Parts: sequence; C-alpha cells; structure tokens
Amino acid sequence: MSEWAVVVGASGALGRPIARRLAGRGLTVLAVSRTAETLAELADTVPGIVPCVADLRSDAASESIAAELGGRVRVAVHVAGIPLGGTVDDVTTDAVSAAIDLKVNGMLRLVRAVDSHLERGSRLIAVTGNLGYDPIPEAVTAGVANAALANLVRQLSRAYSPRGVTCHAIAPGPVDTDRLRALVADMARVQHLDEEVMLERLQSAAPTGELAMPEQVAWAVSLLLDPEATALAGSTLLLDMGRRTAIP
Repeated sequence: MSEWAVVVGASGALGRPIARRLAGRGLTVLAVSRTAETLAELADTVPGIVPCVADLRSDAASESIAAELGGRVRVAVHVAGIPLGGTVDDVTTDAVSAAIDLKVNGMLRLVRAVDSHLERGSRLIAVTGNLGYDPIPEAVTAGVANAALANLVRQLSRAYSPRGVTCHAIAPGPVDTDRLRALVADMARVQHLDEEVMLERLQSAAPTGELAMPEQVAWAVSLLLDPEATALAGSTLLLDMGRRTAIP
C-alpha cells in the first residue's frame, strides 16, 4: 500500500514545488486547493498527484480530504497563503478573523482529516512565516495569524508526539514569487521608487542579500521526512536568510 502526502494550497507558488518534491520521493500526493483547474494542470505535469477540491475555511473540507485517502499519511502540509493585511489603524477585524480561520482552523481541519491515517513517523507541517516572529507595522494580518499558527504547532506537538507523530513549523522570510513581485511593485508606486530599487532594499535587509526561493521551502519540507527530524518536534525552521536578529 502506498504512502500518502497531503498538501493544502498545492496549486500555489509554494505548494506546487512541495507537491512535486514529495511526489519525487515516491509518495502519492493528495493535492488540495479551491480551484479545480489549477489542480488539473498540476496533475497533468506531475506523476503521483491526486487532485482534491476543498476549502479549508470550511469544516466540510476535513471530510472531503479524508474521503480521498487510501493509506498511511506520511506527511500533511498546510501552506495556504493570506494577505499581509495592513496596519493596526486600517486593518479590519474581519480580515484578521478570516486569516486566523484559514491558517489556524485550517490546520486543525487538516489534522482532523488525516488523524486516523497517521502512524509513528508521520509528520504534520505548517508553513507559517517570519512575520509571526518579527512583526512589521504594515502586515498585521499575516503577523497575528502566523504567530497563532506557531502556537498551534506547539500544541499539536505535545498532543501527537506520544504517538510518534511530530509537528513542525517552517517560517520563510520573503519568498521570490509573483505575489511578492506584485507587492514590491505596489510599494514602489506608493513610495515613488523604481521597482528594482525597492526589490534591492528588500533583499539587502537579509545578510545574504537574497530572497528565499519556493524550492527551498520544498527542500525544508522534504528534510523533515528524515527520521532524524524527530529531534525537531515542535520546532520552527526559519528560512529567512538571516533576517532575524533576536535570540532565540
């Protein structure tokens, strides 16, 4: 019987390389997204993909995911993206609630969907973000939701580790995606700067002078499948190119 991976947000800029990487490791990948068309494109190009249309903002998603699984779940990954959300002065409470629902409740719904298919050595992984640890004024929604998700990872770790199932967080800094490039363009317009200048500023905020790449996030997910990664139970892998200055 084949082992399964479940990737929520599989049609996104981070979800696609994660799904490809896990399929490359011989796992049958249940690719979850709200959009059937993008899932079909992924399944056409990556062998081992099983599409599943579901919205993790609804409890019904747990049943939809569970119904598709046909064996042990080796890893379940929650990588749904949310808007940055503005400042405390202008962000709406609805936006904050929606972000927490997708990030935090979405992770809970994913875990409940796969629970009966988890065995010793299985992994639960949440892709959070460095803004949950290093908040900035312009990104209240992302900061609050990712901080809450990081706390949930610790809660899940304590609950599932006695079963030999470990839970982990991966927190990228800015990742070089089309979405980030569009955000940089908007920031440049507001500040009356050239887009390349704004991008260079963003890159130079990291000691490496680089942005994280989607493939690096996929690498981190794959790394956590190694048996030695049990030592990282409940921990967060920061993929921020050295941006964080606080200890820990």
